[in-house]
Amino acid sequence: MANLPDKEKLVRNFSRCLNWEDKYLYVIELGAKLPALDDTERQAGNLISGCQSQVWIVMRLGEQGQVEFHGDSDAAIVKGLLAVVFILYHQMTPQQIIELDVRPFFAELALSQHLTPSRSQGLEAMIRAIRSQAARF
Repeated sequence: MANLPDKEKLVRNFSRCLNWEDKYLYVIELGAKLPALDDTERQAGNLISGCQSQVWIVMRLGEQGQVEFHGDSDAAIVKGLLAVVFILYHQMTPQQIIELDVRPFFAELALSQHLTPSRSQGLEAMIRAIRSQAARF
Protein backbone atom coordinates (compact mmCIF):
# COMPACT_ATOMS: atom_id res chain seq x y z
CA MET A 1 0.00 0.00 0.00
CA ALA A 2 3.07 2.23 0.18
CA ASN A 3 2.70 3.16 -3.51
CA LEU A 4 -0.94 4.20 -3.15
CA PRO A 5 -2.11 7.68 -2.14
CA ASP A 6 -4.02 8.33 1.08
CA LYS A 7 -7.74 9.18 1.02
CA GLU A 8 -7.25 12.95 0.86
CA LYS A 9 -4.77 12.75 -2.01
CA LEU A 10 -7.04 10.27 -3.79
CA VAL A 11 -9.93 12.76 -3.64
CA ARG A 12 -7.65 15.61 -4.80
CA ASN A 13 -6.32 13.55 -7.70
CA PHE A 14 -9.82 12.61 -8.81
CA SER A 15 -10.93 16.24 -8.65
CA ARG A 16 -8.12 17.12 -11.09
CA CYS A 17 -9.42 14.66 -13.69
CA LEU A 18 -11.18 16.64 -16.39
CA ASN A 19 -13.62 13.92 -17.49
CA TRP A 20 -14.70 10.39 -16.71
CA GLU A 21 -12.16 8.93 -19.16
CA ASP A 22 -9.36 10.57 -17.17
CA LYS A 23 -10.87 9.09 -14.01
CA TYR A 24 -10.92 5.61 -15.57
CA LEU A 25 -7.28 6.00 -16.61
CA TYR A 26 -6.40 7.05 -13.06
CA VAL A 27 -8.29 4.05 -11.64
CA ILE A 28 -6.31 1.75 -13.95
CA GLU A 29 -3.08 3.45 -12.84
CA LEU A 30 -3.98 2.83 -9.18
CA GLY A 31 -4.62 -0.84 -9.88
CA ALA A 32 -1.22 -1.17 -11.53
CA LYS A 33 0.36 0.02 -8.26
CA LEU A 34 -1.06 -2.87 -6.22
CA PRO A 35 1.67 -5.32 -5.21
CA ALA A 36 1.55 -8.66 -6.99
CA LEU A 37 -0.56 -11.32 -5.30
CA ASP A 38 1.27 -14.54 -4.53
CA ASP A 39 0.03 -17.52 -6.54
CA THR A 40 -0.72 -19.39 -3.29
CA GLU A 41 -3.23 -16.65 -2.42
CA ARG A 42 -5.13 -17.13 -5.68
CA GLN A 43 -7.36 -19.78 -4.17
CA ALA A 44 -11.09 -20.31 -4.08
CA GLY A 45 -11.38 -19.06 -0.49
CA ASN A 46 -10.04 -15.64 -1.55
CA LEU A 47 -12.07 -15.40 -4.77
CA ILE A 48 -14.97 -12.97 -4.52
CA SER A 49 -18.26 -14.32 -5.80
CA GLY A 50 -20.61 -11.89 -7.49
CA CYS A 51 -17.92 -10.32 -9.67
CA GLN A 52 -17.94 -10.85 -13.40
CA SER A 53 -14.13 -10.60 -13.35
CA GLN A 54 -11.95 -12.73 -11.16
CA VAL A 55 -11.14 -10.85 -7.95
CA TRP A 56 -9.09 -12.14 -5.05
CA ILE A 57 -8.98 -10.36 -1.70
CA VAL A 58 -6.70 -11.42 1.14
CA MET A 59 -7.12 -9.76 4.53
CA ARG A 60 -4.90 -10.20 7.57
CA LEU A 61 -5.03 -8.65 11.00
CA GLY A 62 -1.83 -6.69 11.65
CA GLU A 63 0.01 -6.39 14.93
CA GLN A 64 -1.67 -3.08 15.75
CA GLY A 65 -5.15 -4.55 15.18
CA GLN A 66 -5.53 -2.95 11.77
CA VAL A 67 -6.54 -4.92 8.71
CA GLU A 68 -3.96 -5.39 5.98
CA PHE A 69 -5.22 -5.86 2.42
CA HIS A 70 -3.82 -7.68 -0.59
CA GLY A 71 -5.68 -8.38 -3.78
CA ASP A 72 -5.77 -8.71 -7.52
CA SER A 73 -8.12 -8.94 -10.47
CA ASP A 74 -7.85 -10.10 -14.04
CA ALA A 75 -9.52 -6.85 -15.24
CA ALA A 76 -7.58 -3.56 -15.12
CA ILE A 77 -10.49 -1.31 -14.12
CA VAL A 78 -11.71 -3.75 -11.47
CA LYS A 79 -8.18 -4.00 -10.07
CA GLY A 80 -8.16 -0.21 -9.87
CA LEU A 81 -11.50 -0.17 -8.07
CA LEU A 82 -10.04 -2.71 -5.66
CA ALA A 83 -7.12 -0.33 -5.05
CA VAL A 84 -9.57 2.50 -4.31
CA VAL A 85 -11.45 0.31 -1.81
CA PHE A 86 -8.16 -0.65 -0.14
CA ILE A 87 -7.22 3.05 0.13
CA LEU A 88 -10.56 3.88 1.73
CA TYR A 89 -10.22 1.09 4.32
CA HIS A 90 -6.46 1.57 4.89
CA GLN A 91 -5.26 1.40 8.51
CA MET A 92 -8.70 0.61 9.90
CA THR A 93 -9.66 -1.92 12.52
CA PRO A 94 -12.26 -4.56 11.69
CA GLN A 95 -14.89 -2.59 13.64
CA GLN A 96 -14.10 0.63 11.73
CA ILE A 97 -14.43 -1.26 8.45
CA ILE A 98 -17.82 -2.61 9.47
CA GLU A 99 -19.01 0.87 10.46
CA LEU A 100 -17.73 2.73 7.37
CA ASP A 101 -19.89 2.78 4.28
CA VAL A 102 -17.47 3.54 1.42
CA ARG A 103 -20.21 3.88 -1.20
CA PRO A 104 -20.54 7.68 -0.71
CA PHE A 105 -16.82 8.03 -1.53
CA PHE A 106 -17.45 6.56 -4.97
CA ALA A 107 -20.19 9.15 -5.50
CA GLU A 108 -17.86 11.90 -4.23
CA LEU A 109 -15.20 10.74 -6.69
CA ALA A 110 -17.87 10.85 -9.42
CA LEU A 111 -17.14 7.23 -10.26
CA SER A 112 -20.31 5.43 -9.30
CA GLN A 113 -22.44 7.00 -12.03
CA HIS A 114 -19.95 5.88 -14.70
CA LEU A 115 -19.64 2.24 -13.68
CA THR A 116 -21.43 -0.35 -15.78
CA PRO A 117 -24.07 -2.38 -13.92
CA SER A 118 -21.78 -5.42 -13.82
CA ARG A 119 -18.89 -3.36 -12.39
CA SER A 120 -21.23 -1.79 -9.84
CA GLN A 121 -22.36 -5.27 -8.78
CA GLY A 122 -18.74 -6.40 -8.58
CA LEU A 123 -17.81 -3.38 -6.47
CA GLU A 124 -20.71 -4.13 -4.16
CA ALA A 125 -19.59 -7.77 -3.89
CA MET A 126 -16.05 -6.65 -2.96
CA ILE A 127 -17.35 -4.29 -0.26
CA ARG A 128 -19.67 -6.96 1.17
CA ALA A 129 -16.84 -9.53 1.23
CA ILE A 130 -14.48 -7.13 3.01
CA ARG A 131 -17.06 -6.16 5.60
CA SER A 132 -18.02 -9.80 6.12
CA GLN A 133 -14.40 -10.84 6.63
CA ALA A 134 -13.89 -7.90 9.02
CA ALA A 135 -16.85 -9.12 11.06
CA ARG A 136 -15.22 -12.57 11.33
CA PHE A 137 -12.05 -11.00 12.78
